[in-house]
Amino acid sequence: MTVKPQIRIVLIYVALAWLWIFFSDRLLFALVHDEHTLSALNSVKGALYVLCTGLVLYWLIGRDMRHMDRLNHMLLNGNEQSLRALVAAMDLRHKETRDHSERVMRMTVALARKAGLDGDALRYVRFGALLHDIGKLALPDAILVKPGPLDAEETALMRTHPQLGRDLLMRTAFLRAAIDIPYAHHERWDGTGYPRGLRSEEIPLAARIFSVVDVWDALSFPRVYKAAWPEHEVIDYLRNAAGTQLDPRMVTLFLKHYEELKAIGLDDVRVAAA
Repeated sequence: MTVKPQIRIVLIYVALAWLWIFFSDRLLFALVHDEHTLSALNSVKGALYVLCTGLVLYWLIGRDMRHMDRLNHMLLNGNEQSLRALVAAMDLRHKETRDHSERVMRMTVALARKAGLDGDALRYVRFGALLHDIGKLALPDAILVKPGPLDAEETALMRTHPQLGRDLLMRTAFLRAAIDIPYAHHERWDGTGYPRGLRSEEIPLAARIFSVVDVWDALSFPRVYKAAWPEHEVIDYLRNAAGTQLDPRMVTLFLKHYEELKAIGLDDVRVAAA
């Protein structure tokens, strides 16, 4: 039978307290007969009891917390591996370039670090970037893999995928904090994006970071509706889009570390080719 951590801690604490009181009282009564000395030693004994049991509790609670942290880390890793399998299947279904979602996730996390994000914020960026197009699961393949331009009705339907993605992620507690990128990565710095028409710093920082990487990736690799652009044209497009489509500061940061970020994005492809 598995004992709950809190019950185990209480049982150990009670057992130690009983043993301390039982043996220390008998030792004092056997060695000391003067009432004043006995009273003083009882005070010292009480102080030592508080100190020792406090240290034991600190060790017991710390041990269980570390164990819980390890279990939580394993759970998060398991969840992330499941999400990656789902996203890989989605990329294949949508005929995306090899490693698209993984690539933009790696580059977005690296750029987010350059922008000063860390801890939980960085983890939510990783999940959000990985699941940026999760809403497309609800769209028909006829739109997703159409080789030519979309008509007005198809475009309107395609533009529902950020809201669909948000709705899907809000159903899962540990992904709710990761909705910024799926929900806002098609917003534009000048306010002409969708679905909410946010502008400038109204757009969540995570989405502004991701948008730079996503635009670079969309232009740098072939899609069913376009060929890959030459690298210098992609760089020129990013510079021209700064201040209209994209956050100018994030474009500047991306271009400043461009070679490093590109190497991070293409790393798994190079390993596979080798």
